[in-house]
Amino acid sequence: MPRYWQLLQGRFAGAPERSRDEEEEVTFSPAADRNKVPLLEVLTRVLPGPATVLEVASGSGQHAEHFCAARSDWDWQPTEADVTALASIALRTAALPNVRPPLMLDVLAPRWPDALGRFDALYCANLLHIAEWATCAALMRGAARHVAPGGALVLYGPYFVDGEPTAPGNIAFDADLRRRNPAWGVRRLADVSAEAERAGMALEQRVDMPANNLLLVFRRPLD
Repeated sequence: MPRYWQLLQGRFAGAPERSRDEEEEVTFSPAADRNKVPLLEVLTRVLPGPATVLEVASGSGQHAEHFCAARSDWDWQPTEADVTALASIALRTAALPNVRPPLMLDVLAPRWPDALGRFDALYCANLLHIAEWATCAALMRGAARHVAPGGALVLYGPYFVDGEPTAPGNIAFDADLRRRNPAWGVRRLADVSAEAERAGMALEQRVDMPANNLLLVFRRPLD
């Protein structure tokens, strides 16, 4: 089975292509390359000014690289669950002073390190459908602790929306995921929103994105 982190930035099966030799551990995700431009456009509306951002499941680091090259006023903290991915992120972002060194972060850990501190936003792309369902609740709890009051949790990926037609591609993608691992699968937006509400956050905005994906903005209330 492919490594967990190798699917984090991509919609479809298979490891990202190697762009350099194996020792350097720099990876390339075609999906992340395709979606980085529309994602930045929407994120700029969500975070129009200076912001500190915690990225969960940074994968190859392409999003951090692209976003922070365009937005020097964003202070970005990439994280990953697999130590083998940290080298790729570090190499990709080494020339960007507004990207912090990547950190190990296991979303399912009972408590994320207090040393992380608090951020204006938490960003997570293409994680929930390739992780066990408990990851959703863990992500929401982590966001509730590490996103500052009034801050945003921004999620991106495919979702099933009750009462709306489902794209055939998302149905096929869900079936393929579940064949690979019964614990994986495209999540219902209603279920994800319910977990956010349990953690004290509410869905503020939904943006339709290319390739039948959604960008979701959950807001932590002011204390």
